[in-house]
Amino acid sequence: MCRFLIYSGHSPILLSHLITSPTHSILTQSYDSRLRLDQTRPHNGDGFGIGYYTAAPPPSSKRRRLTTSDAAAPHNNQPSQYEEHDDVEEPIDLGPEPCIFTSTLPAWNCPNLARLARKTTSPLVFAHVRASTEGALADSNCHPFSRGALLWMHNGGIGGWKLGVKRKLMGDIGDRWFESVGGSTDSEWAFALFLDSLEREGVDADDARLQRKGFGHSVLRRAMLRTIERINGFRKALPEAVRGASDTRSLLNFAVADGKSVVCTRYVSSRTDEAASLFFSSGTSWREQAPTTSSLSGTGKGEYRMERRDKGADIVLVASEPLTFERDNWVTVPTNSVVTIHGQTVLIHPIRDEFYNAVPSFVRSSRFAADRGQGVGDGVVGVEVEGDGG
Repeated sequence: MCRFLIYSGHSPILLSHLITSPTHSILTQSYDSRLRLDQTRPHNGDGFGIGYYTAAPPPSSKRRRLTTSDAAAPHNNQPSQYEEHDDVEEPIDLGPEPCIFTSTLPAWNCPNLARLARKTTSPLVFAHVRASTEGALADSNCHPFSRGALLWMHNGGIGGWKLGVKRKLMGDIGDRWFESVGGSTDSEWAFALFLDSLEREGVDADDARLQRKGFGHSVLRRAMLRTIERINGFRKALPEAVRGASDTRSLLNFAVADGKSVVCTRYVSSRTDEAASLFFSSGTSWREQAPTTSSLSGTGKGEYRMERRDKGADIVLVASEPLTFERDNWVTVPTNSVVTIHGQTVLIHPIRDEFYNAVPSFVRSSRFAADRGQGVGDGVVGVEVEGDGG
């Protein structure tokens, strides 16, 4: 299974503060994932990807130039006189599309990732390290996937994919979304289904105006819920004999962004099982702490902490696995919930479908997630997760 990370902030952040510098950065998680239980394939080394939106261009500024009459002033020991002219510098419009960098190299073995992270800033970042369950080792199968201004990631797997769900999904989406799929993962096909679901909500993913303005967090959330509903429908439409003979439960930790808002899910198609782990952290600053004696004898990387100076939030992080060892830094997203981030405000809504369990005291089992190499965790990296009752 994969690990993913999302940063949404009022101000751009240097990518290295998320991807390479923290003690338990997502790069570290590619070879040392503390909530990953798959001992047969312990690494997330089947490629990686980062997607990030460029900050808005700075306001136009006028150039100052020496006037002709004053051009010789320095030779007369007189101060040079400048005046403003109308030849205004035009800002470079990079468009609403995010920049994406993917590689089939393991994240820990790609020097270009570290170089890029040290020199790149962004207010909205997606990062993903892959452990493949579907699709070959290829750039086209590395997350995040994109369409215009939209970014998409997935951690988990669609149940019954090779038992008929894939064929049903492919036959139920519009031609342009079908043709947009370049790889072979269930994750990218789920993105095509999301784009089709967005269209069924009356919104065109290719609308140039909406790509710049944003689609709206409520629209993205509705399309996400419809995507999950349709996946569950494909599963239920399988012959009863197929469903009875095979495990067709899905783990659907999805994430989508349009440059303005982010919508994520932590979901499993079961009333009794836990979904794969997902956490969030919010505050006013994400800072590297001063080195201590214990940290100097540790990994040699930075110890970071989410700080909160007031009740507001300037920064939100969402991660499959926490980036710090601080219990109070991270909140566990409840199983079968959708997380919406807009303007650094975090909203969590339960997904009320056939797999919703309204009993607050009910303890879901962690066995299904563990069997697929996933932990459920409690927000503390390094704590072992075993048995049932996660």
